[in-house]
Amino acid sequence: MIMMKKHWFKSGSPWIWLTAGSVSLCLVMVLGLISLIGWQGLSYFWPSPIYQFTVEAKGQTSQLIGEIYERQQIPTTQLIQAGKRTDLTQSEETRYVVKVGNRELNGFDFVSILQNDIQQQTIARNIAVIDRKSNGKLYGYPQYIMMNQQRHPLSELSGLLEESEHWQTQFIQEERDRLVSQQSKITSSLSSEESTQTWKENLAQDALMVRVPNHGVVAVPLLNIVDVVYPNNLSWSSKLHEWIQSFIQFVTENPRESNTAGGVFPAIFGTIFMVIIMSIIVTPFGILAAVYLHEYAENNWLTRMVRIAVMNLAGVPSIVYGVFGLGFFVYSVGGNIDALFFPDRLPTPTFGTPGVLWSAFTLAMLTLPVVIVSTEEGLSRVPLSVRHGSMALGATQAETLWRIILPMATPAIMTGLILAVARAAGEVAPLMLVGVVKMAPSLPIDNIFPFVHLDRKFMHLGYHIYDVGFQSPNVEAARPLVYATSFLLITVVIGLNLTAISIRNHLRHKFQSLEY
Repeated sequence: MIMMKKHWFKSGSPWIWLTAGSVSLCLVMVLGLISLIGWQGLSYFWPSPIYQFTVEAKGQTSQLIGEIYERQQIPTTQLIQAGKRTDLTQSEETRYVVKVGNRELNGFDFVSILQNDIQQQTIARNIAVIDRKSNGKLYGYPQYIMMNQQRHPLSELSGLLEESEHWQTQFIQEERDRLVSQQSKITSSLSSEESTQTWKENLAQDALMVRVPNHGVVAVPLLNIVDVVYPNNLSWSSKLHEWIQSFIQFVTENPRESNTAGGVFPAIFGTIFMVIIMSIIVTPFGILAAVYLHEYAENNWLTRMVRIAVMNLAGVPSIVYGVFGLGFFVYSVGGNIDALFFPDRLPTPTFGTPGVLWSAFTLAMLTLPVVIVSTEEGLSRVPLSVRHGSMALGATQAETLWRIILPMATPAIMTGLILAVARAAGEVAPLMLVGVVKMAPSLPIDNIFPFVHLDRKFMHLGYHIYDVGFQSPNVEAARPLVYATSFLLITVVIGLNLTAISIRNHLRHKFQSLEY
């Protein structure tokens, strides 16, 4: 029996099982983390039921409406010590954290209610959740529409909101056209501007009248309304449709209210655009460096020092790359470009300021060691017989390298690029110094010449998560948005990686015949 155990240990089977178990555990942890983020993030868009509470505390009765955000079990001793209650006999008390909205009326987004203080809790029928461009969501009972000092029925609300959206889109487009006209020295049409301005003045006076408990009837300007939903009146299929529509709006719209509302389309676009520019920069430099080190450089002390330096660069903290990018790319390279090509615009910098180009260069330097090491490993796996056979047929070293070796090493090069993309898409610290901002009014690509503006600042999903989670005026209210953006960032990274993996597999299959 002892001999069998010794033979089993010597065979290496325990280490195989240990490795397999470790990989399985890591896989379960990763899938669990992604599932948790996905559940918390996607549930942010589901229409939650709105309750009406009758609360009696300290001898006063009040009405509250809102959605239950969280349930907490609080020890009774903690409540007694805090002076909240002294008449509790059970060991724990349920506390509801209710999102009440109506920020400009209540002065807060959340309120805590003890279960013993709730006299009545009912589903609030015909209550609306009004998503606004400012002051967040408003919960209330719509009464009528006030237009031109006359009352109009609520049935006209949908058409009025569509008309408002149409005119606002036209107004934004006219503003963009005016900027283009100013750049090309062409005067824009005054009649269109006058009609838009007249519409804006008229609609600014129109409002939806909403009854809010404890606050009476309040007026919500139609210009400030984004959407009106009656969550308690929706069927399951209608809630699913609303959930899908909310997610699409989150992906396609611009952020509002300091990134705490609206969508994240500029951040998605900026992340993908910056990663693409970084990949275009890092791939040729990484391949050239690896080819020189492996194919042409002699194996001496200088080459070994270069390899050690490349490997050590992979361990340098990312914020150090950000400081280097700010000093070298932004101030040195960008400042010299401004002095040579844009002297008439100085002292206002053009390229001597953080932007998407310098962010891409900085992250290209950060990920360059990964591409170099992966490419060298791919080149080393090419058999010597293939090299010798090519040269025996009369091919030069450069022809062998270009037509035989590099195609066979392409899967390894793509592996390095996949790792580079995964790291670059999630980096935040260096970008804070070389180009990313909280809010970018314009995308790096638009219809204004030269159409691609690499000097502009941009938004990034990673920085958006940091800003909403730590710089938001109400972190608790922004927590679901952090989960939603985190899930979206993971989805973008996985999408970029799957695209690169599919290209790698295609190239591996294409050049597989060269190995025989």
